[in-house]
Amino acid sequence: MKAFQLAAPGGRLSILCLGAHSDDIEIGAGATILGLLNRGAHVDVHWCVLSAPGGREREARESAKSFLVQAASAVIETMPFRDGFFPEQGERIKSWFEELKSRANPDLILTHRRDDLHQDHREVCRLTWNTFRDHSILEYEIPKWDGDLGNPNVYVPVSARTLQRKIDLLKAHFASQRSKQWFDEETFRGLARLRGMECRAPERYAEAFVARKVALEL
Repeated sequence: MKAFQLAAPGGRLSILCLGAHSDDIEIGAGATILGLLNRGAHVDVHWCVLSAPGGREREARESAKSFLVQAASAVIETMPFRDGFFPEQGERIKSWFEELKSRANPDLILTHRRDDLHQDHREVCRLTWNTFRDHSILEYEIPKWDGDLGNPNVYVPVSARTLQRKIDLLKAHFASQRSKQWFDEETFRGLARLRGMECRAPERYAEAFVARKVALEL
């Protein structure tokens, strides 16, 4: 499958990364972000985690710093919204999104998938589209026990080395998640292999996204 190039080496790109919880961005789009940075693009990243209570705030910030070490610039924000109750906090989260819009005007937004069965993830996606109406948005996927993986239509092939770096960073930074049955190398590698098969990725691995609207400049 022939691919469009998101950012050429030496080119510039600004990305807004939105995650409900402290490991969401890394799981859904970590290899894509690492791959962009490794290719020599000048990437400015605004990284926002909406629920990072207690020790998970430290995990979120340290992980983001590790993923973004090659970024041209990085802004990392963590918020204290209550995990599991995003729909009930909709007004407060909407106000935060409106304030964020005054500070961020990215080329690309990475956010949760609209059909994700986790209520917090869906709320972040809904407010992303509600707030950023004139931006390019890609929705990433999170594997979990709900069994809600869908049919993505955008694929980003990643190298085996980049995928391993993503997995290593996840394992290193998220001690609070290591006891969870789904949080292991086989889960992350298995999904990347499946998506790599679907797009015939050169090194067999890929991350996948949903694009609801795409405008191409000829």
